[in-house]
This record gives sequence, structure tokens and C-alpha cells, in this order.
Amino acid sequence: MNSHPAYPEDIQALARADLETALAEDVGPGDLTAALVPHGQAVARITAREDAVVCGAPWVDAAVHALDPEARLQWQVADGQRCKPGQVVVEIRGSARALLSAERTALNFLQLLSGVATRTATYVAAVAGTGTQIVDTRKTVPGLRRAQKYAVRMGGGGNHRMGLYDAVLIKENHIAAAGGIPAVMARAAEVAARAQFVQVEVENLDELRQALDAGARMILLDNMEPDALREAVRINAALGEQRRAQLEISGGVTLETVRGLAETGVDRISVGALTKDVKAIDFSMRFEAQA
Repeated sequence: MNSHPAYPEDIQALARADLETALAEDVGPGDLTAALVPHGQAVARITAREDAVVCGAPWVDAAVHALDPEARLQWQVADGQRCKPGQVVVEIRGSARALLSAERTALNFLQLLSGVATRTATYVAAVAGTGTQIVDTRKTVPGLRRAQKYAVRMGGGGNHRMGLYDAVLIKENHIAAAGGIPAVMARAAEVAARAQFVQVEVENLDELRQALDAGARMILLDNMEPDALREAVRINAALGEQRRAQLEISGGVTLETVRGLAETGVDRISVGALTKDVKAIDFSMRFEAQA
């Protein structure tokens, strides 16, 4: 039983699928060390050791319930909320053996996903008041993309495309292989109905003008200098609300540079570091034996 806000069923299903693989990797046919512990009940508390945005409750739930379906989890901090050092984020009551076996896997997910959410929140705070949205990329841990993108949302960011199958992002190599921006944009119209969006990447103002002339409505400004970015925003705005494209910045974005980039007036900034260069948040689990 869980006493935290209900999470969407698709997230709960995702967590259960992730945990099936993770527990098979860690527990395998059985936990040899936990077998040394007598059968009985225990209370475990997961405590934060640093300030963070918590994320990963559905994965902790899934890890515990996979080994003890009757376990009870009392969450003190929900996904997307901040915790302080020393704060208990969840109390768990269940089989001592099951909690011991689930401990590492549950903490791995909680630490990783809280790291993503916390880093995202830091970037979101850095651009506060500019009107620019922070979004993620496909630079994710293999097999954990949906989980990490969920963590980005818990940190206040937005999701870019999930993968190659749900949106079109025309990059430098696509443009070269297709014979230029006008040619590849013309071909993009053939798949537009099956895509959430069609976006084209440009590297200079000349390519920006070509993309706008070809009817692009989402443009990725790749590794452009601040003066060029400001000019790109001006060129785009001059087209008027009906024709202007959404402008996004990518490439080499850091926490030190993100505010200045947002102040150029772009709509979105995509940051690979949200999911690629993640520092896990420090949580610990401690047990109390029950009579």
C-alpha cells in the first residue's frame, strides 16, 4: 500500500518493467546475504543526505512490491518536491528479507532520477523570468530514457522528442545527404502527418533564412554565437506571429551560459547535461528490526 499522490498508470507500468530487468540483474535467482536474516518484519526509512528534488517514487514502490506485495510505503516527499538533508522521504514496512534485497535497486533509481530532476530544476531556475523553456535531448542512459524524461518533467523542464520514431529533427547530415535545406524540407512534408513536429537544425543566419523560406515552424540554432542568436530572433520575429518559427538553442549549453542564451529571446534551450552528466543524489536506507 502506498500513501502518496497517485502516479499515472503509464509511469507505474514503466517502473514495473524497469524493475523486472533491474532486479533480475541484481537479485538473480536469490539474495544469498539476505537469506542469513531470520524471517520477520522490519521498518526501513530512506533519508536524504542533501538538498534535492525527489524523483523515483514509482520505481521504489515497484522494487519493494516485486519482492513483498504486502509492504506498506509511507511517502513524506512526493516526486517533484524538494527535500532537505536529514529528511525522511519514505518509510517502508515489510518483510526484512525483501527490503534488504530491494534496497540497492530502489536506491539506484531514486538517486539517479532525483539527480536528473535536481539538475533540471537548477537550469529552470537559472532562466526564470525569461520565458524560455528548458528541454531535454536523446542523450540518455540506454534503456532508461522514459524514466529520465519523466524526471526532467519532475524538475520543471520539458521533453523533446522521445526517439527517432515520434518526431522529425533534420540535422546537418540529413541536409547534406538530401541536397540542401529546401530539398529535405520538401521531403519532410511526406512524413509530417506521422510526426509530433518537424524541426530543422541550422548553423548560421543564411541557413536560418533558407529554413524560414521553406516554411519551417521549428528551428534548432546549433552552436551559434550570442550576437547571431539575437539576430536570428529578430529575423524570425519580423515575419509576424503567423509565420514565425519556434526557435531552440542547442550545443555546449552550460549552467554558466544558459541565462545569457535565454536572454537572446529564444523559445527553448535543449540541454544534454540534464540526462547525460548526472550526479546521483545521496540517499540512505536504514532498518529497524521489528519484534
